[in-house]
Amino acid sequence: MDAVFFVLPEAALEERFLAATGPGGQNVNKVATAVQIRLDVFALRLSPPVYARLKQLAGSRWTNEGEIVLTARSFRTQEANRADARERLLALLTKAHQAPVRRIKTKPSRTAKEKRLTGKAIRGDVKKGRSKVSFD
Repeated sequence: MDAVFFVLPEAALEERFLAATGPGGQNVNKVATAVQIRLDVFALRLSPPVYARLKQLAGSRWTNEGEIVLTARSFRTQEANRADARERLLALLTKAHQAPVRRIKTKPSRTAKEKRLTGKAIRGDVKKGRSKVSFD
């Protein structure tokens, strides 16, 4: 499958920096290091199948306004969190562009069916042999 390289248009993105939680000591209380990134999906002009896959992949991150909201707060710096959020957004878009591979139905051969049924009969006999013996 061909790799899809996608460039995020800056006009479709909106970034906000928030106060993060977690490790970082006093730095966390003073500096807004977490980033919340919003992507306007309609600005991307996606085809209907890609749009549908993206909506399903985004799940609860999809808003009623047609935006995807991601929050990155894993790192202690704005730059690292910003890069992480953009990377995750690109991964989501790349996955949405990959069409699922259609499953080709296969039919088992006659010998395969016979072999399976013979195996089941043998197992059934073994299990039947484990039951209580009646002295009739």
